[in-house]
Amino acid sequence: MRAYDLIRLLRPRQWVKNVFVFTGLLFSHAWGDGDLVLRVVGAALAFSFMASAIYVMNDLADREADRRHPVKRHRPLASGAVSVPVALAVAALSATLAAAVAAWVSSTVLWLVAAYCVINLAYSGGLKQVVILDVFLIAAGFMLRILAGTLGVGIAPSQWLLLTGLFLTLFLGFAKRRAEWAALGEGQGSRRVLAQYGPELLDHMLSVAAAGVVMSYSLYTVSPETVARHGTSHLIYTVPLVLYGIFRYIHLLHHRQRGEDPAAELLLDPHMLATFVAWLALTLWFIA
Repeated sequence: MRAYDLIRLLRPRQWVKNVFVFTGLLFSHAWGDGDLVLRVVGAALAFSFMASAIYVMNDLADREADRRHPVKRHRPLASGAVSVPVALAVAALSATLAAAVAAWVSSTVLWLVAAYCVINLAYSGGLKQVVILDVFLIAAGFMLRILAGTLGVGIAPSQWLLLTGLFLTLFLGFAKRRAEWAALGEGQGSRRVLAQYGPELLDHMLSVAAAGVVMSYSLYTVSPETVARHGTSHLIYTVPLVLYGIFRYIHLLHHRQRGEDPAAELLLDPHMLATFVAWLALTLWFIA
């Protein structure tokens, strides 16, 4: 067993999903509050540690099915690179660190991280086989991250941003299922729930979710509350970048057979990464 295999087991690349924790901080004008920034970073770390613990437990439960998957069979547990006892110890340590850091941030963050753990355990325990509910549970995990970075540290969340986050996470969830369907066919392999989906149904759901992202974010940028809070009406000029990112992701999904791993697409696709950096820079320019 190598240290590299243990790192792969924790999947630190997936920690990029915890960027959702920083949503409230980005739009709160509180970047100069060192204590608040530190607590938001702590909330992100707590979710990172708990996510790693959940990934390990999922890999333990799915290792037999993963061995039949063209990509997942190379995971440390499925390939036998990491033993079951070691994986259990790593999961326990990661979950303990998550709870300790979350409790340091606030009791609210601790409860949100605990809720994230329960939802994921229920998901892995069988709810991932319930069509549509499976994707809503994935989205719930992201919404808990947004709440941890807002309510968990004393920042009042914007309702429009919460709605945007909901549609975005549903879009990513249905995109994941669409990519899995393309890779495995009608429910074959490790995702029996795919038999209850289909490319046409998933494409319709993706269209609804994508439209929801664009509309809710666009309405956020022009709402009187947003203009008053940030002192600018220029956020609307970031909407084309959001549109481009959504369209690029759909392109990767349909023409590059990618999209199963949102974290990988953001980090490895130059168009997605450049779009995110440009959106972040432009947003900060307008509201700072």
